[in-house]
Amino acid sequence: MAQMGRVGPVNLADDGKEGGRVNLNLILTNLLYGLTLGSTLILISSGLSLTFGVMKVFSFAHGSLAMLGAYIGYSVVEMTGNFWLSFLIAPLAVGCLGLLMEYFTIRPLYGRDVLHIILLTVSLAMVFANMVIIVWGPDQCTVMLPDYFKGFVIIFGTPYPRFRLFVLFFSAAIALLIWFCITHTRWGIVVRAGMHSIETVSAFGINIQRVFTFVFAIGAALAAMAGVILGSMRVINSEMDLDILNSALIVVVIGGLGSFQGSVLGSLLIGVAEAFSAQFLPGVSKFTIWGIMVLVLLLKPEGLLKEGA
Repeated sequence: MAQMGRVGPVNLADDGKEGGRVNLNLILTNLLYGLTLGSTLILISSGLSLTFGVMKVFSFAHGSLAMLGAYIGYSVVEMTGNFWLSFLIAPLAVGCLGLLMEYFTIRPLYGRDVLHIILLTVSLAMVFANMVIIVWGPDQCTVMLPDYFKGFVIIFGTPYPRFRLFVLFFSAAIALLIWFCITHTRWGIVVRAGMHSIETVSAFGINIQRVFTFVFAIGAALAAMAGVILGSMRVINSEMDLDILNSALIVVVIGGLGSFQGSVLGSLLIGVAEAFSAQFLPGVSKFTIWGIMVLVLLLKPEGLLKEGA
């Protein structure tokens, strides 16, 4: 699996052991990093999972939308020097792009063979990849962090990067907000109903096409937000969309296609597994994640949680 551009946690021991005992500081560091990575994956996979649950559309351009969010966030910080502004402009810009993308390209293909939409989104991903090269060039870049996000925080005697701790809490807060909207708002009721029966939603006079467009735009905005975060944790390049898409694909398959709670569970599982496997099994770490997906598919093909859960 793509390693999501892993920067890696602070290594407190070369072999993970100290005097024949497992280094607990190293365990805590990898656990925190895994949860941080998993919380970022939630932002990416939840939009993809909701899109599939409601629209029955799997967008292979989803990773590209996150990549565009990273590049736009980089440009905003470079032009304004305001890191927080990137969290506003990038999701808005990519969310609007997602709205236009659904309205003008995906909507005309509803009701046709699903292969048509797959080929369309793959083609759009290629267009976006070439577009970023034209606009931003082939060189790598990264979103600059404010000084107060630099340095470390001591957690139970273990130093952990301050920005990664912020990412963990910020992404968790966004995930809780999504959950609240899905379970306690009228929009959430419509979305959950659409996952089970589009015909029933339409029978109540709700414009299902608008629901499709709104869900796709929200998914694109969440991907862009995750892109800004990833662009701050690692380098940004025109090939990062493939890494992001691979990670999101594995998460939604493990968690259950169309399940938000499943995407949360799958994201945390994959984040923690990737952190520990990269630390203790660096030679085969990428196969470990794929192995988990294969195991889930063999034992529970529908995923850990059912669609709509």
